[in-house]
Amino acid sequence: MYLTFAWRYFKAKKSTNAINIIAWVSVTAIAFATAALLVLWSAFNGFEDLVKSLYSTFYTDLRITAASGKTIILTPSQIAELKKINNISNFSLVAEEKALLQNQNYQAIVELKGVDSNYTKVTTVEKSLVRGQFLLGDAEHPGAVMGVGIENAVAILSDRAIGSLTVYLPKKGVDDISNPMSSFNEGKIIPNGAFAIQQDFDNKYVLTNLDFVRQYMNFKPNEYSAVEIAIANADNEKITKSQIQQLLGTNYIVQTRYEQNSSLYNVMRLEKYAIFGIFILVLVVAAFNMIGALSMLVLEKQKDIQILQSMGADRGWIQKVFLTEGVVLATVGSGIGIILALVLCFLQLQFKLIPLEGTSFIIDYYPVKLVFSDFIIVAVTVFIIAITASWLPSKRAASQAFELRN
Repeated sequence: MYLTFAWRYFKAKKSTNAINIIAWVSVTAIAFATAALLVLWSAFNGFEDLVKSLYSTFYTDLRITAASGKTIILTPSQIAELKKINNISNFSLVAEEKALLQNQNYQAIVELKGVDSNYTKVTTVEKSLVRGQFLLGDAEHPGAVMGVGIENAVAILSDRAIGSLTVYLPKKGVDDISNPMSSFNEGKIIPNGAFAIQQDFDNKYVLTNLDFVRQYMNFKPNEYSAVEIAIANADNEKITKSQIQQLLGTNYIVQTRYEQNSSLYNVMRLEKYAIFGIFILVLVVAAFNMIGALSMLVLEKQKDIQILQSMGADRGWIQKVFLTEGVVLATVGSGIGIILALVLCFLQLQFKLIPLEGTSFIIDYYPVKLVFSDFIIVAVTVFIIAITASWLPSKRAASQAFELRN
């Protein structure tokens, strides 16, 4: 019944044209705010998925590192126990350290990452090669696969390089101030390939043979920097993490892919919340228009209110009618906004209408991804603001004195 009255008030032509104008200004503001938020959130979702896919190329599902210090001790018995955990599909032992890479007069500080033969089974870096082959060699004849940014820094093309590159690695436990060069081991590596994933990796990492890095850094027989793990079922990630932590103890840290990149994911979430905050402010402005429209409607419908009271309507019933009127305004506005957002996102997905400026991106258009929960959040937010904005005018309508006239 409330909806019937509210809908008739919404559709009916008002005696004062300003009421219609203010009401439709409110609807339009809500519609555009809703559409803008959903389109922006869909773009953020698209970029978030893109970034996650890029980072998942390099970062594994789980990673074991030391709780303190830079290295871990992993005995053969511990490795055997890791293999028994059902959800672990494979893992790779890693030795990682900053190093100086030199090609004649060209130098670059890099993150030299020594990996074993299982590395291609826990990451998809091999699929990101743009030049050469994924050949890491052995301890005696180490090969290198580097990011394209590192290639540029040392002025080589990996598939056309002649000769080797010089790498300087710090010796573990050696720190001679009088002769700094004695604290470094000098080795030679052959560039065999280059990958292009994302700038953070392309300008930082050089992959090589695990035994080469461990040997030149004077690692102990069972000493490593980390263990990188691929799991079979992502739904059981927390259980697997708990099992590994229980097996190894508190001297080790087990991190998920999210925890390895928590700062990045937190920044993306904060950006999304910031957009939501701006959306709230726009809706608050629209709410003032709604308050004005409803207040003027209450003045216009004073006779109707008197008639309803004479027919037995109590104050609560009249208040609900005007509360419902506010909800109708918000529902029409948010409904138009949702439809508009769906149309715009569909057109972007199908026809790539809005391109990304520049040529250094992996894709040349803004990615979008529609998430059902975003629509629910927006709808609930609009509903709450509509109820809040309608409360004062509806209270005023319900508080009008009932007068009998001859």
